[in-house]
Amino acid sequence: MSETNERKKRTIGEIRESKQTGEKMVYTSVPDYTSAKWAEMAGVDVCVVGDSLAMVAHGHTSTIPATMEMMVMHALAVRRGAPNTFVLGCMPYQSYNTVDRALVNATRFMQEAGCDAVKPQGGKSQAHILRALVEAGIPTASHIGLTPHTIAMFGGFKVQGRTAEAAMKILEDALAIQDAGCFMLEFEAVPAPIARAISEQLEIPTIGIGAGAGTDGQILLSYDLLGVFTDFKPKFTKRFANLTEVAVKGLEQYVNDVKSGTFPDDDHSYGVREGEYERFLDLIEKRRQH
Repeated sequence: MSETNERKKRTIGEIRESKQTGEKMVYTSVPDYTSAKWAEMAGVDVCVVGDSLAMVAHGHTSTIPATMEMMVMHALAVRRGAPNTFVLGCMPYQSYNTVDRALVNATRFMQEAGCDAVKPQGGKSQAHILRALVEAGIPTASHIGLTPHTIAMFGGFKVQGRTAEAAMKILEDALAIQDAGCFMLEFEAVPAPIARAISEQLEIPTIGIGAGAGTDGQILLSYDLLGVFTDFKPKFTKRFANLTEVAVKGLEQYVNDVKSGTFPDDDHSYGVREGEYERFLDLIEKRRQH
């Protein structure tokens, strides 16, 4: 574990070069200050401010309700929690549906929230948006396969690229993202052999979530991998801890101790200077007599 003040932030160059060096880059989606701080302490390479926070932090049933205001607020918290970690801001639903809107909102991530890069979703159909962001000097990545912003068109959370034709579409999307100048792309819910084969065709690094081990890096939601968010567990998520179980046990003990009168005790209470309590009682008595 690295001390925060000794950590050196990863650079765009290092992320791009991981394709050649073979270093597996570790990304995690974090919605708040504390989880960002944990990620930096653990040595995570990239903290992603994902619009999944609409679900894990705000209780929505999809990512669609995430707004730029919501995303910027959370990105600021993540930046404060992980000052020495590369932060990637995910552009929320309809925040990049035109070039002008994409430029305005991506600039907010960079300028207001202090992000190091942005990530809209989409491939070939979004190439003109991605290219405009890159040409404006905004480091940009993208996201293909299962794209939550178009989940309604997929008919729900379904694995993408299971036929040769569907896999070719993902390859074309990946190449369009690369040609647009993006420094990285993410595969979500793509069969492992397909993600590996496409990744081998690219010069830019890939990260995967539910896309097997053949990508150049991996991403999971911190609230998923730590067992914080428990409404459901995707097949691709491995639980490395169960913080909900620990938290609920702690809260149950707190409830029991308060109800039984064992908390707070003297060790968790403040005292007063000698003699001041008696003086206070005297003052109360004098006030009562008047």
